[in-house]
Parts: sequence; structure tokens; C-alpha cells
Amino acid sequence: MRRLAPVLLAGLWCACSSPKPVTAQQQVPPDAGGLYPPATSVPGCTLYGDARQTGTVPAGLSELSGLAASARHPGVFWAHNDSDNAFRLYAMEDSGKIRATFTLTGATAKDLEDIAVGPCEPRAEAPPCVYLADIGDNFQQREQVRLFRLAEPEQLADASLPVETLAFTYPDGPHNAESLIIDARTGRLAVITKTPDSLGDVYALDGLRPNEQVKAKKLGTLHAPQDVDRLTTGADLNPSGERLLLRTYTRVWEVRRPQAQRLEDLIAGQVAEVPSASQAQAEAIAFTPGGRGYLLGSEFAGQPLYRTECR
Repeated sequence: MRRLAPVLLAGLWCACSSPKPVTAQQQVPPDAGGLYPPATSVPGCTLYGDARQTGTVPAGLSELSGLAASARHPGVFWAHNDSDNAFRLYAMEDSGKIRATFTLTGATAKDLEDIAVGPCEPRAEAPPCVYLADIGDNFQQREQVRLFRLAEPEQLADASLPVETLAFTYPDGPHNAESLIIDARTGRLAVITKTPDSLGDVYALDGLRPNEQVKAKKLGTLHAPQDVDRLTTGADLNPSGERLLLRTYTRVWEVRRPQAQRLEDLIAGQVAEVPSASQAQAEAIAFTPGGRGYLLGSEFAGQPLYRTECR
């Protein structure tokens, strides 16, 4: 027993000492099935699997801030950079390979924060458009913010494309926001604010038209259970309209409401944590085509891209 004492003491010292830093690439999430509440009575996965790395953020998207699955091109996600970058739209695979780069004309972006793909008009049968959200306002000083709209490109080849500007204001003064969603069933758009008080206030953008300014309508506020998390940096609405993903710097949340017909119904639903992954500046999230998984992106070239699928 005396001879074993030094070994036991060494083992106890190691167990109590601080662990070495773990990089995002090294960190392996635990089994997702035992940690997160299952989704019931809504389309899509009952349980998501672990987040697994599929690639890395490419050099051209070093300030990756938004992701959205293409409606026209299988396996492609539309992506963009944050502020102080060229006004461009990128077609990217989940490996990080860039398939095409589109230079956007007709406007100047100030602080792009998110992207969504959905009907160009308020009806499900309308052709798909890409919407870019110029809604960042860290100091809450912008009197007007806007979306940019363009028809989703039919060909993946480098080109220049014009955008339409859809301007709006908030009914209660400026807000900082980094999340844009669109209801694929109706084409209804909404933004979710980035606030230290909650997971964000949801504002519907009804009646948007080029060369006009509309006033957003507040629908409600989203809260994590016990308010354990805040500062939503990205979001995506499931094609069913019954599930909504919210990205923060440390977690991913899903809002669920069976048979939700409108955003007003959905945001009153259950908020449940779902699998995430450690990233340096977690700002991008998108459902995969069909809405049965999601892709996670981050700022900084070389950061890992993670994808989840059904268990």
C-alpha cells in the first residue's frame, strides 16, 4: 500500500488540475440523444445526431455571417461575409468549397448579418429569391435598415447581379439584429433582434416593396428555458413552419410548435436546446434541404463547418 500511495496521489492531483485547452477541431460532442429533448408531433427529426465536421470556412468567407440552403442547387448553401467586405454572394458546399461568386450591384451594404431563401412573392408557388439582411446596428443608431432581394441564380457561374432594396423601420426605435427568417409557405419575412435580455424580439416585415419603407410589426419575444442564454446571432425557419433554429455564441436552440400556421403561433411554442459545436465566432446556421438537419458556420477562415443529421 505504501508503494502505491505516490501513484494515487499523482492521480488525484491530475484529476483536480485544470484541463488543457481544447480546440474546436479536437472537441467531440457527447451523444446527442441523451442530452436534448426529443421533438414530437412536428415534421423532421425526433432527435438530431452529433454535430460532425464536414469541412472548413474558406478564405473568401473569413467573416462568414449567414447561411441558407439553396432551393435550386442540391448540396449548395448561399453564404456571405459580415460588414467591411465586398458586396458578394457565395455558393458554397458544406465542405467549404466555393462553387461560384456573385458580385451584387444596385446598392451598397453597410452591415450584412444574415441570409434567407424563399418565395419572391407572398405565395408558396412563387420562384425562389435570395434575401440578404443589412440589419446590423451595434450602436442602435440606424434610422432605417433594409433587406436586399435577388432572384436565386439559375447557374452556378461567377457573375454580377443586381439587387432590389426593401427598407423598413422598427416601431419602437432602432435595434441591433443578426437573424432573418422566411416562411416558405407564405413568403412572410421576419427579423429577430440580438439583445442581452432574451433570445430576441421577433418583428414581422409585412408589405415590403422596392423604393418604399414599411414599419416592422413586433410579434413577441423568445426566451431560453430559465433564460440561460441570450444574444441570437443567426436563425433559420424550417420549411414546415413548425420549427425555428436560433444560434447563439454558445448554443443552438429550436422553437417547436405542432400545427403552427403563422409565426405568431410558432414563437409561443417550446424552446429546446439541440446539438451544437464549439466555434470561434458562431454566427451562421441553416437547415439542410428538407429540414432534417442543419449546418453550422463561423467567422474566421479555417474554422470548422459542422453538420447535424437525424439519429
